[in-house]
Amino acid sequence: APPILFRLGEPHASDDKLIALVGTRLPSESGKMFTHNLAMKLAQEGITVVSGMAEGIDSAAHRGALDAGGKTIAVWGSSLDIVYTPSNKSLAEDIKMKGAIYSEYFPATQPDKATFPKRNRIISGLSLGTIVIEAGEKSGALITANHALEQGRELFAVPGAPDSARSRGVNNLIKKGARLLTSIEDIFEEMPQLKGEILVKKFKKLPDLT
Repeated sequence: APPILFRLGEPHASDDKLIALVGTRLPSESGKMFTHNLAMKLAQEGITVVSGMAEGIDSAAHRGALDAGGKTIAVWGSSLDIVYTPSNKSLAEDIKMKGAIYSEYFPATQPDKATFPKRNRIISGLSLGTIVIEAGEKSGALITANHALEQGRELFAVPGAPDSARSRGVNNLIKKGARLLTSIEDIFEEMPQLKGEILVKKFKKLPDLT
């Protein structure tokens, strides 16, 4: 666990149902659309979407949750005074208004090849489950997937075309046992607690027992 987390925005008391959506920075248009729509549906069910605010799948996940009027959390690979990528400045402002941004890095910490993989354990650690959408064989999203398994979290993968380089990583996850995901219903089947509260059955007063 990180010794300290810095935060922008406000956490919500209801943030007990969090799902991470991660994937390639260079997705297909269909991959971005699937991510956006899935994030919207999750948000409409009251589920907070977690991602890393990188370009590509991450950004589509955050934007989908926001477009549905839902909540989203971003975990950065830089300190909170350095927005990366700069093209996501407006997205960062929107996330602060409807969720929170976290980082374990002290001010003036620039992002680099080490900080991004390291922050991935926080993305999976915050979340009850992680969904990987379009990831190549060396994608950083696979690091998040491994952390999710190590942390005892649920792992889902969206299948891709067998001949697509950006799908080799997710297809391999499915081969190794990740839950295949094609719709939000696959999440609810595996994690019914996300669909709603599980009510405790109420019994009448018990008779006196020896």
